[in-house]
Parts: sequence; C-alpha cells; structure tokens
Amino acid sequence: TNAVPVLNLLQSLKRFSVAAFLLRPFVVGVCSAGRIPSYLRGSLLRLGPGLFEVGDEPFYHLFDGQAFMHKFDFKNGQVTYFNKFIRTDAYVRAITEKRVVITEFGTFAYPDPCKNIFSRFFSYFKGVEVTDNCLVNVYPIGEDFYAVTETNYITKVNTDTLETLKKVDMCNYVNINGVTAHPHIEADGTVYNIGNCMGKGATLAYNIVKIPPTQKDKSDPIEKSKVVVQFPSAERFKPSYVHSFGMSENYFVFVETPVKINLLKFLSAWSIRGSNYMDCFESNEAQGTNFHIAKKSPGEYIDLKFKGAAIGMFHHINTYEDDGFLVVDLCAWKGFEFVYNYLWLANLRANWDEVKKAAMMAPQPEVRRYVIPLDVHKEEQGKNLVSLPYTTATATMHSDGMVWLEPEVLFSGPRQAFEFPQIDYKRHGGRNYTYAYALGLNHFIPDRICKLNVKTKETWVWQEPDSYPSEPLFVQNPDGVDEDDGNLSDPMTPAYLLILNAKDLSEVARAEVDYSIPVTFHGMYKP
Repeated sequence: TNAVPVLNLLQSLKRFSVAAFLLRPFVVGVCSAGRIPSYLRGSLLRLGPGLFEVGDEPFYHLFDGQAFMHKFDFKNGQVTYFNKFIRTDAYVRAITEKRVVITEFGTFAYPDPCKNIFSRFFSYFKGVEVTDNCLVNVYPIGEDFYAVTETNYITKVNTDTLETLKKVDMCNYVNINGVTAHPHIEADGTVYNIGNCMGKGATLAYNIVKIPPTQKDKSDPIEKSKVVVQFPSAERFKPSYVHSFGMSENYFVFVETPVKINLLKFLSAWSIRGSNYMDCFESNEAQGTNFHIAKKSPGEYIDLKFKGAAIGMFHHINTYEDDGFLVVDLCAWKGFEFVYNYLWLANLRANWDEVKKAAMMAPQPEVRRYVIPLDVHKEEQGKNLVSLPYTTATATMHSDGMVWLEPEVLFSGPRQAFEFPQIDYKRHGGRNYTYAYALGLNHFIPDRICKLNVKTKETWVWQEPDSYPSEPLFVQNPDGVDEDDGNLSDPMTPAYLLILNAKDLSEVARAEVDYSIPVTFHGMYKP
C-alpha cells in the first residue's frame, strides 16, 4: 500500500514537550492480555531518542534525538512505566536556549544568532564541542549505571528515579577518543570496551579498555580503568567506525570495516565550514574488511592478517572458541557503503513506496559466521584451514601470509535485516550457543521480532500490523533448563509492552500504556 508505516513510529516524537523531563509514572495494572511471568521482578531499562526539534530548529538524523530513558518496573503481576529525559549538557542547553546548541550526529549547531559577527566568527575556532547526548544504551559499572552514546562522555543515572547524576569524561582516565555503547561485561562485573585513540608515532589505533568490578573500598571503578591491548589502524588518520566488538572467554575480536572517519576533515572542516559527524564519514572501497584478534589476559595483539570482502557491521551476535578456532557471528551489511546514510528522518518519514525505493539502493543485510584459525602456518598456502564440521565458513592462506575469510550465511532475506541481536548473554556470552533473537527490519522499518537457530538456521517471527518493536531483551527463566527457557520483553510503538515466550515467540502477555512510547535503541534488564 501507499500507507505511511512509520508515521506513528517517528512523527509522534515531535509531540514531546519540554515538560516530559519530569518523572512520569503510568501504572498499567494487571496486563491487558495474558499473565506476566512471576520471575519478572525487576526493571526493564531502555534508551532512545525523545525530542527531534527544539524551538524552531529540527534535528535531522535518527541518532540526533535527545536522550530519553524508559523504565518498566515488574512487581506482583503489574507493570509501572516511567520515563524521563537525560539532563545532558546537550539537552539542558538546547531547552534553555530554545535551539540546537551542540552539534549532533547529523545536525550542525550554528552559533548563537544573538552574538555579533565577531564573536560568532571566533566561536568557530574554539575546537569541536563533543556531544554527551547519551541516547544509545545503558549498562552497569560497579554498583552504578551509565547512559551512553559513542563519544568520550558517559552519564551516570539513578535507575530508581531516572535522575541524571553526573557526566563523566573517559578521556580523564584512559587514552581514548570515545567508547562504544556495546561493552562486554563479565560475571564479576568487569567491563571491557573499545574505542579509537592516538597510538604510537602519531598514528590512530584502537584500545581495549578494562574497567574493574565493584571495589572493596567503595572507590569508583572508573578511576582504575586501564588499556589492556591496542589494535593497529589500517589508515593513519582515518580510523574505522566502531560500534561493537567480539569477546570470547580468552580473546578479543575487532572487525575493522571500510567505513572510515576522516579525522582531518573532522577537525578542520568542522571548525571552519560547519559540519556534523555524518559529514566526516567516507568509505575506503579498496580496503575490504580486516579481522584483528588479541589475547585477553594478558592483553597481547596477535599479529596475523585476516581479511574478508567489504562489509558494514554494527552488531556482533556472539564470539566463542572451539577446537582451535574463533567463531564470530555478526550482523553484516554487504559492501562498503555506510548504512547510516539511509537513516535521515526525512527518508524514514517518507511514504512507504519512497522508503522501499531508498532501501533498495542500500547494502543487503545478512547474518554471517566467520571462523578464524588460531594456529596458522605459512606452509599451508591455498588450503582451507577451517576443520570444524558444522560450518561452511572458510579461511584460506595466501602466499603473502594473509588469511582470506569467507563466511557462512546464517540468515539472508531481501531487504530483511536481523539486527539489534540478543542472546542468553549471562550463560552463553563468549561460549557456544544455539539461539539469537533480534529486531526485524523491513526496508529499515522495524516491524517484527525474530529468533534464529544458528545451528540449523531455523527461524521464528512475531509480527502484528501497526506495531513497531525495538530490540528484544532475553530474560532467563530461573527454573528453566533449555537455552531458550525464558521470555523476550520489548516495548512497542505506539503504546504497549510485549512479553513473548522465547521458545516459539508466542505471546505471553502485553501491558498497554496510556502514552506514546517512542522508538528505543538498546537497554538492559535489571533484576
């Protein structure tokens, strides 16, 4: 049809008022359908954009909306919903001055029009003011919780009241230009993350940062952050865009894609001409994809060259070791083009035919499995080094010592993306596993929840007209035996929380909210 499937999804965001930063509870009561599992006795925390215009100025990209936090409290078969804007500098200053004050991912902040021409001119030369708009994810560090984006700033929040507590600059503790919103967290609370940095010889590199768990002396674990290993960059002043990384029990995996940040353009053009983050991305069509590996403890870079065809990649699904190999499952986009080019709000708000037309030009999504051999010998040139019996992925040694990786495709559908993946991370993160869950994107529009058996490639789908899911979060049934014994909790646009049986994606319960819930990106379940 020519209907606008994303109208409720995005246009409703424009209706959010400044008053929305006040804590707003909505007691849903007993769910409107089904029964909420008794073992759900915690909070579902979600982050996403909540304001796409301020004053008369719009934000232009999906990742520009101001950070909005959601909380669904589960207790005695009832759900209480709360939301609140994160009071970042970007948000508070925008609301105060009624304009975009700090440049966001796709929106440039122009100088204050009230200033005279001389002060406006000199404001261009004060350097880049990096946004702290933490709209992407929330995760624990020690006993605290932080809302995050992909810059050097993380924001401490109170997950009970949703109050904003403190802005933290990670540059004060480690050599890092920014960190991803997708850390890996071990059972004891140790946090690992990655970001680009200035390496040896004034060359860009990528550091893995380790933040220890809760300290006995109650000191802040962030103060004890350290770099454990460094990955080299393929280009001196053009680091690859990094959204996530892989981690098994003993190894790190960093996938260096051909999507690059032109650092010189970022520093110069921004100051003089006025650019946003999106203006500084470019693709190196000739690079392909580099796969880097490192030992975890002690941190040691393994100087072997693993390469594959060009892909875009945002989310790892899981990484594990098996009989001398690293199995790396991820959500790939074929080719070298930057997928974020298709997430401008003007594109997503177009009619359905125009949305599909634009998506047809975008990279094709696939779920891929790469297998990296840990024991490589140069005399094995031309031979497939992968001997795992359950995969068709290959790794072939070339004469120059480079190992070429060809993946096994676990899932592929025309313009159907399996994205924002989740697993039973507590029991199977970094270990062999069977099931992955994800948000299904239909020509970039989230319209389904998916499950994939990575061993058999069997899939399950939940879908309902006029319902737009977010990333589904798996919550384990404490009395369960199987890997998929549990539920998926997912806030749905426009206005309800859905709980599915993780085994077959059948509906367990839904709780309706008398409030328009905007799209969310990532989050966590806090028991």
